Amino acid sequence: MRGGRASMRRGGSAVLAVILGCALVACSGDDAVGPTATEVVYVTGSQSVSASASAPSSAGKAPSKAKLAARFTTLSAALGQPVGVSIAPVGGGEVLSFGDQVPQVAWSTIKVPLALAAQRKNGVLPAEAPAIVDSDNGSAEALWASLGTAEQAAQAVTAVLREGGDQNTIVPSVKSRPEFTVFGQTVWALDDAATFTAHLPCLPGSSEVVGLMGRVSANQSWGIEVIPNRTTAVKGGWGPSPDGGYVVRQIGIVTRKDGKQTAVALSTYAPGASMGSGIAALNQVGEWIGANLAALPGGRC
Repeated sequence: MRGGRASMRRGGSAVLAVILGCALVACSGDDAVGPTATEVVYVTGSQSVSASASAPSSAGKAPSKAKLAARFTTLSAALGQPVGVSIAPVGGGEVLSFGDQVPQVAWSTIKVPLALAAQRKNGVLPAEAPAIVDSDNGSAEALWASLGTAEQAAQAVTAVLREGGDQNTIVPSVKSRPEFTVFGQTVWALDDAATFTAHLPCLPGSSEVVGLMGRVSANQSWGIEVIPNRTTAVKGGWGPSPDGGYVVRQIGIVTRKDGKQTAVALSTYAPGASMGSGIAALNQVGEWIGANLAALPGGRC
């Protein structure tokens, strides 16, 4: 996982629902132990919060979910475009979701389960590293082709998602937009992405993929990568929406000082928004996550 090198860069009503359970184109077995049951909590804070709400309490007492939601609401007002985030402890557990939770296509974040599916079938292929580190679409297409027909590939990647606790997402086998990869157009809700990312380090054979996520190229060094003095592993994804504007996404893992890990899924989209504005917004959310990390759920495999 990535340590200080990239991480040193600086860059409305209350609702509580509980559910159990690249360039433009460039981004787009052992028996596994069953994943821990996940509780998803959606929280949005009121608009009335104190000026000090952007940082954890100095008293050492972890803030409530409502206070975290209020802090995120304060942050969101300054972002310039909608952003959503879902956060979960590695190993499984409660998922906290804040902000815009409208499901978006995965773009290249889906290359993580794709790489693991290909590795399970073929071993580590030469295409795996560039598909993750550089977000190279040609390499990802090679991984997809190694899984058989489009239907077989879609089933294999979906099976990895299920193993990682995501019981909802279905990887398509037919292109919805001919100019982009079929797998990149998978609709991946943030809470499902966070659930999968939280289980990823615990899945058999995942250490190679997680290691590659820890040394991504500069084209993905944003979002939680801006958190200073923490080890991170990420995969970014971005691409244009049919309605105009860019979707910019990231999944990742932050390792805390106590060794516990926190999994996150971030996404931003607005009509007319650019890739640059999306990255800038996710950088601000990454800083918010870093400032509130001690109050966020962490765990171990």
